[in-house]
Amino acid sequence: MQPINLSACLRQFSEHWSPRIIASLNDQEVKLAKFQGAFDWHAHDDEDELFLVVHGEFTMEFRDRSVVLREGELIVVPRGVEHRPVAEQECHVLLFEPAGIVNTGNAIESDKTNPATWLEGLAPPSAPS
Repeated sequence: MQPINLSACLRQFSEHWSPRIIASLNDQEVKLAKFQGAFDWHAHDDEDELFLVVHGEFTMEFRDRSVVLREGELIVVPRGVEHRPVAEQECHVLLFEPAGIVNTGNAIESDKTNPATWLEGLAPPSAPS
């Protein structure tokens, strides 16, 4: 049990739309991602997602409206709601999602489909013996 420095973690990767797992708890994964440009329209039929802006801003587009999220703000996208994050400039985001979720949800696989991987130097917690 050690603190995790988000800034240090973010310096370890540069790829956009390629989430890195930094912690896990109760069958959830805590991830960091860098957004830039427009992601694919998608939904997650069985999972809610939480997006917290660590740095920058992005727009969460829904089919009927858009919500601008700035540093320090978060949004929960309920299961089954089609959405698309769009970032004009690079944006750093902390995500809480069920373990194993695919970032493009029910969308057809694309060049943005990336299974989350553990950030180098961090590892999943081990079960107590």
